[in-house]
Amino acid sequence: MSSKPKNPETMDLRSLDISADNRAKLKQLFPTVFLEAKDENGKLVESIDFEKLKAELGIFSYVFEGRRERYGMDWPGKKECLKIIQQPSIGTLKPCRDESVNFETTENLFIEGDNLEVLKLLQKSYYGKVKMIYIDPPYNTGKEFIYPDKYSETLETYLAYAGLVDDEGKKFATNTANEGRYHTKWLNMMYPRLYLARNLLQEDGVIFISIDDNELVNLRKLCDEIFGEENFLGTITVQSNPRGRQSDTYFASVHDYLVCYAKNSTESIISGAPLTEEQKKEFKYTDSNGELYRLLGLRQRGSASKREDRPDMFFPIYVNEETQELSLTENGPGWIPIYPQKSDGSDGRWMWGKDKVKKDINLLVPKIIDRRDEYDIFVKDYLYIGETERTRKYKTIWDSKLYNNQAGTQEVKKLIKSDAMSFPKPKDLIKEICRLGSKTDSIIVDFFAGSGTTAHAVLDLNKEDHGARKFLLIQLPENTEREDFKTIADIGKERIRRVIKTIEEEQAAKAADPQMKLPGVDDEQPPLDLGFKVFKLDKSNFRIWDGTDPNMPLEKLEEQLSLHVDHIDPNAGQEDILYELLLKAGFMPTEKVESIKIAGKTVFSIADGALLICLEDEITRELIDAVAEAEPMQFICLDRGFKGNDQLKANAVQTFAARNQGREKEKQIVFRTV
Repeated sequence: MSSKPKNPETMDLRSLDISADNRAKLKQLFPTVFLEAKDENGKLVESIDFEKLKAELGIFSYVFEGRRERYGMDWPGKKECLKIIQQPSIGTLKPCRDESVNFETTENLFIEGDNLEVLKLLQKSYYGKVKMIYIDPPYNTGKEFIYPDKYSETLETYLAYAGLVDDEGKKFATNTANEGRYHTKWLNMMYPRLYLARNLLQEDGVIFISIDDNELVNLRKLCDEIFGEENFLGTITVQSNPRGRQSDTYFASVHDYLVCYAKNSTESIISGAPLTEEQKKEFKYTDSNGELYRLLGLRQRGSASKREDRPDMFFPIYVNEETQELSLTENGPGWIPIYPQKSDGSDGRWMWGKDKVKKDINLLVPKIIDRRDEYDIFVKDYLYIGETERTRKYKTIWDSKLYNNQAGTQEVKKLIKSDAMSFPKPKDLIKEICRLGSKTDSIIVDFFAGSGTTAHAVLDLNKEDHGARKFLLIQLPENTEREDFKTIADIGKERIRRVIKTIEEEQAAKAADPQMKLPGVDDEQPPLDLGFKVFKLDKSNFRIWDGTDPNMPLEKLEEQLSLHVDHIDPNAGQEDILYELLLKAGFMPTEKVESIKIAGKTVFSIADGALLICLEDEITRELIDAVAEAEPMQFICLDRGFKGNDQLKANAVQTFAARNQGREKEKQIVFRTV
């Protein structure tokens, strides 16, 4: 009989372990391929029987083994990319109330930091929850880009770069065209970020990536590997500079590209574009219910339109010349057969089969074609489907002047009264992408946020259609060498503040006029989320135990043990600790946080009590009993709060174990200490 645990689970302060998560998923699918084996030190470790796994998958060839050729993309550093993906982050995101707007109520986020580290930290809380990602990464034009490609350059290098720790002034890597690893540096920068970004997408999620000719081909290959070639949705050409870039060597480029992939193309739904007024005029007929429709030919046009392409779709539809009724059978005199004849007189075929015609024959209309003096069949195509106005498919060339980079420059200049940002993407371009790839309540992520165009677009679009979209932006505090805005992140934050202020002023002006209706002011509409929380990447508030090296020198081991005695940074604020714990417990930093009293102790309630955190220096039996009675999903407290009372700690474990008895695993209370 196994003994009951005496100690609570210790909180894992690292970001999601990607490799462990992948193994867990594999184990769910193929539990029989996992086995125990001894490593070189004689320790039992979990291993995978790859021969058995191949058998389970029905793979009995060895085409991918050894030195045989295979199709794929490879480059120097790719293996190191995979290693860095699997290396968890031990950083944290520290809240900055003074730089935020409506911190307590907003669900929007602006995170200042290196996006690789931040994406790792978001894995637990945003895994599978993001509907749309848009990024405008460095185009690799031969100029400097400052994202690291040395694999030792992770959190510590970022802290030095951002001036958060003392250092000799490290600077992130540059990339110029005369370097031998010109393309590979860009690939090494993009690969782990795209890999981690994919994890954040919902099954119906999509990603849009702006790029130019320099890395378009490599980006497609990279995304084919990460997202799957079958999930490529298309490449849109965007006219960004109508005059053409005269600095280009051979041709004056007028365009950039927008590459789009789905997480799962069988699940993804891409929205259509609104119809123009000219297109709406096509719906000129009205049925008996007053519904507008147009007529489309039932005969297949274009490719696969011949009789031999689909013989089963070549059949007569009969029309009664007197009553104009339609039928699949000849019902006596006066019924004329109509066949899908092509304009050259050859046999074509219908778009619908017999079953579809029989089911929806009320939508078919016979009409005499004057120039041929014969009948043809048309389909009623309605303007509204239910209560929703129909849309059209987006074209792959976007040439509106609203999408020109110059428009983006003027937007920022007008808002922040500075020319600190050169050629940011225009707001209307990102708004159109949001219409295409998101829903009104989606989370939208941009981890190369720049001047904050994506946040501007989301706020503006929500104002237009009463939406509740949330934005999550990540931007490196890249130095601008300016006095007014010292970093790119400062530009982005100030832009968002001024967009919010502008909307608030519009609301205040229009709210005073009873004749005006405005989203966020009307009683029947939910208020707009006019705020954003600012967080900054920093080192953990806890000294994290490094016991991974079995050959650790004694003095190093003693140092680790001494740090573990009191492992909380003495400079860490209570709110800093709170947000690190809720983030690493898998909760979004935008969740509602309340300070409540339980058994005389201050406890933070997150997401209406789903997570309870107590940061008091003394834990009591009364507190444990009251928390167990409240039945949260998780309860986290400081280990030092037990003050070395092992009996109290053991009793706490037993209290939660008793509460969990007989419950399904996903409904059990998780009790952790840190």
